[in-house]
Amino acid sequence: MKPVALLTPTYGRDLEICTLLCESVDRHVTSFSKHYLLVPDADLPLFAPLASERRVIIPASTFLPDWLRPLPRIIQRKRRQFWWSLRAKPVSGWHVQQLLKIAATITLPHDRYCILDSDIVFFRDFDLAQFEHPNPIPLLTMKNVVTIDQARHSRWLETTHQLLGLKTPPLPADDYIGHIIFWDRQTTSDLAARIEAATGLGWVEALCRTREFSEYLLYGYFVRSDAASAAVHTVVPSTPCVSYWDDPTLSKRELKQLLQGANDHDVAFSIASFSGTPVDTIRAAIAESDAALSPARPVVEPAGLTALC
Repeated sequence: MKPVALLTPTYGRDLEICTLLCESVDRHVTSFSKHYLLVPDADLPLFAPLASERRVIIPASTFLPDWLRPLPRIIQRKRRQFWWSLRAKPVSGWHVQQLLKIAATITLPHDRYCILDSDIVFFRDFDLAQFEHPNPIPLLTMKNVVTIDQARHSRWLETTHQLLGLKTPPLPADDYIGHIIFWDRQTTSDLAARIEAATGLGWVEALCRTREFSEYLLYGYFVRSDAASAAVHTVVPSTPCVSYWDDPTLSKRELKQLLQGANDHDVAFSIASFSGTPVDTIRAAIAESDAALSPARPVVEPAGLTALC
């Protein structure tokens, strides 16, 4: 059995919330091999204190081609860093994080990965042994939720199928975007090869030129279109994470209500960083949640990772 590795692309502005993620992983997550933090080279000193026997901090340049370079941070738009090249228009740090997920999954020496964004916080125990080979890999698949009124998702749906050389399906269509997502290294390598075959470009260049894409839609629709990849995945309707995608900042009381709404199988929550919810508020809510749980609480298998029939 080969333990799953954890993968988190992050950057300096998310240091505080990423620190909380790491603390919650150390407290609640078991049966994983390594936790990799992928950070812009300039941010390495900020994240160095988070390194440990099981947590490795890796500069983004390890996985990016030499022709894609970060612009000086003085050149920013909406406080976002950009990477530039002579092959495509500049791409934002958010796009680079998507590239890093793919490149790291292919390059690092593990067969399976659990991808955790910086804003995820675990509040219950989560044992990853159930996802080791030869157990099936869960593939989040939310049926028919991409609709015509979702302009961004609809565009990602189009670019996904263009990059894969597939015909775009009619709406409503399936969505694969969520939190606590599992990827397989061989599948991801085959995905990159499919993009290159369909576009005639290296996969990084193809994604930089496309700009508007979703790494999770790419992975999900590739698995759906490839028999060998589909055979090692099991479709699941949800992940064990309570997600808050809205703009309004949450108060401590509202965050506690969100956690109280979690079902018995949820193990984590994610508060979108653009909500501006202070990390101190999140930390205080988690402290109360931890205090309310019995030390002898059992590890539960998330219902969202049970296959759809």
